This record gives sequence, C-alpha cells and structure tokens, in this order.
Amino acid sequence: MSNILPEAEKTQIKDLSYKVNSNVNVEAWVFNSRSSGKIAFIQLRDGSGFTQAVVEKSKVSEETWNHAESLTIESSVQISGIVSKHPKFEQFELQVTEIHPLSIAPEYPIGNKEHGPDFLFENRDLYLRSKTPWAVLRIRDQVFRSVTNFFYEEGFVRFDTPILQPTSAEDTSQLFELDYYEDKMYLTQSGQLYLEAGIMGLGKAYDFGPVFRAEKSKTRNHLSEFWMMDAEMAFYDQDMNEDVQERMVKRIIKDTLENCKEELKVLERDTAILERCVNEKFIRMKHYDAKKFLETEKGMTVDYNDDMTTEEEIAIGNHYQIPVFIEDYPFAVKAFYMKRYTDERGMERARNADLIAPEEAREIIGGSQREDDYQTLYSELVNRGYKLEDYEWYLNVRKFGSVPHAGYGLGLERMVRWLSGVHHIRETIPFPRTTILKRP
Repeated sequence: MSNILPEAEKTQIKDLSYKVNSNVNVEAWVFNSRSSGKIAFIQLRDGSGFTQAVVEKSKVSEETWNHAESLTIESSVQISGIVSKHPKFEQFELQVTEIHPLSIAPEYPIGNKEHGPDFLFENRDLYLRSKTPWAVLRIRDQVFRSVTNFFYEEGFVRFDTPILQPTSAEDTSQLFELDYYEDKMYLTQSGQLYLEAGIMGLGKAYDFGPVFRAEKSKTRNHLSEFWMMDAEMAFYDQDMNEDVQERMVKRIIKDTLENCKEELKVLERDTAILERCVNEKFIRMKHYDAKKFLETEKGMTVDYNDDMTTEEEIAIGNHYQIPVFIEDYPFAVKAFYMKRYTDERGMERARNADLIAPEEAREIIGGSQREDDYQTLYSELVNRGYKLEDYEWYLNVRKFGSVPHAGYGLGLERMVRWLSGVHHIRETIPFPRTTILKRP
C-alpha cells in the first residue's frame, strides 16, 4: 500500500529506534487510547512491535485532532510523526503530525476488560491480536527457524512424510480414522517410520509438520493436533542420538534468548534457567536410577516397571533445574520399533531416552535407537498382534541393507511452552484443537 500521508518514510515499529528525529509513516492498529481533551495517547501495534503515538491538540490540524478523538480499539490507521525517545522508558514513540484512519472499528468484543480463558479461546481469532499471543507465536516462529537452520548446518535433508497413513506409528487407540476412497486411512501420529525409509537413501533426514492424536485428555499438556519435528540418522547409536538432541535444544534456547528479548519481556519470563541450559551439559540417567532417586530421595511411591508419571517428570525437572535424559525405559511400555537389551537385573529395556525439561515443562523430546534386525522386528510385530502386511514395507528397510540407526521427535508446542513460560499448551499454537476446542 502506498503512503497516503506525504513526505514521510514508511517505517515498521520495530525500526523506530533507528529513526529518531525523523518524520515517518506508520501503518498500524490501535490497541488502546486515552485523551485529556488537550493531548491524546494512542497505543499502536503493527505486528512487528508496539509503540505510543502522542497527539497534542495545539500542534496539529483540527482534522488530525478529530481523527485522533474518533479512533476506537482495533481501528486501523496511518500515522505520520517525528520519532522521539520516551522520556522515562527505554522505548520510542511518535510525536504525531497527521492521522489518516483506514478503518474505524465498532466496539471490540475483547476490549479493555477482564475475560476468562474460555471466552478468549472461543474468540481466538481476535485474541491473537493481544500481546501474549503475539509474543508466544513469535517465539514459536523462532523455534521453527532455529530447528531448520540447525539441521541445514548439520547436513540433514528436509523429507516431508505423508499426513495420511495406512498404519500406526504409536498407540493404535489414538488414531483418527477416515474413509479414503474405498479404504481406511489414518491421520498421522508421526512421520518416523517413513523417515527411516528415507535415510537409507539420504543418510540424515527430518520432517516438520502437523500430527494428530485422538487421546481424549483434557489436561493442560495435550492437544489433538500439534506439530512434531522428527529426525532420523543412519549409522547412529543412542548416545550419538542424544548428542544431536542436546546440540539442537541448546541452539533453540540460544537463538530465542538472543532474538526474542522483547517477546520474553512481554511475557515477564525469568530466563535464568534457560541461560544455564545453554552453558551446562545436560544430565543423563537411567530409568532405574531415576525411579530409585525419586523413591529414596524424594519419598515418592514409584513403579520400576512403568513409564515416568507426570509427577515424576516434574520432580526430576524441579530437582536438577536443567534438562535430563531419562534413558532405557522398560521395553514393555515402549514402542515396537525400539532397539532392546536385557539389563543386569534381567529386565528387557529399550535403548531410548525422553528429554525432561525443568520448570514443569516435562518431556519435550522422545527418541531411541531403532531395531535394525529384520527377524527381531518381525517377531515383535507378531507378538504385538500387528498385521504384517501393513508393515511389510517397513520390514524391507531392514531386509535390504539394514544399518544401525536412531532418531527422535520434538514436540514444537511443548518446546514453545517451556521457552515462553505459559501455563497451558493451547497458548502455543494459533488455533488449538482439543476435545473441546473445535472453533474458530
């Protein structure tokens, strides 16, 4: 859009600090305003940031003052003014010379009044304009860019896996089933199985896209539709797998701290633990040792044969205040495709790890070394009652030139929730889908 107001440079709010004493044009929305009759303060946002425009009645035309008085919340405007530094705060504002309204909004449904979270998410299309979603979703964007850059630098190839899949990658009870022409298909739970086929040609590959789980959970930790990054690596064992995960998480945190200072400030995020995570090595401990620690040191009742519970993950995170790899879960509670071994106590264990983040963020990554032996994987599919014809192609990955390989999945929304510090995971995706949230 061309400038309606003349003789001023079109400028984004984020760049105002470079334009002090310059006359600029800003195109923005009004998110608040107040007037004393002689001076008006208009709070603006343009997507890149937030600023204040100051209109002094004695210094502008009658038309400009009338425009200033007419502006309502969420009206869109083009404003011309001189950039100045705020007299009290570390921010920059506009001393207005002219205003051109683009659209005067009617009364805004979620204006300056208190609303409960249910109301805000029923009106998510409008709530997205508020400061908290602005900050959280920009952090989400940073995580996506960090992951993409990390894998490019590490020599991975982007490998897009199908959304529609004929088989289960995880728990079959969590599948969304749909009719596909004259057959049944499912919305993907993970691209992992297809990535394993991909790395036999590409070496190292990753995907990044939406996945779906039909788990009927209503906790603050679950979404029915979310985004997952899956990575697979040929000729890697589980130790090497965890090394890659640690480098990636450190890169994500570092980039977020450097590039999202304003967003973290808006969210009032204490970054002390995040800063520590960049500089210190992550902890690695066996599942048995983690359970033993929780039982003996924290007085918790634990089940050595089961997964880590929510309370156990939180306790581990609270204690160490740094990410912890919990390694080698009982194979019986893990997925069929994981490599296994028998420990000194006679328990069959998976060569896997969940990465538990502090600050009650819980599991943010799950990964394992994959079973690379054809006959072992074949037998496990039979033992679990899976239809062999559905997994023939997956078995072929082992039949023809199998190699040791490993991989992992990062839950984007879980990572964003940790970085941003928001309480509920539904804050971390533009339009959340849960058992309750289906609109807009």
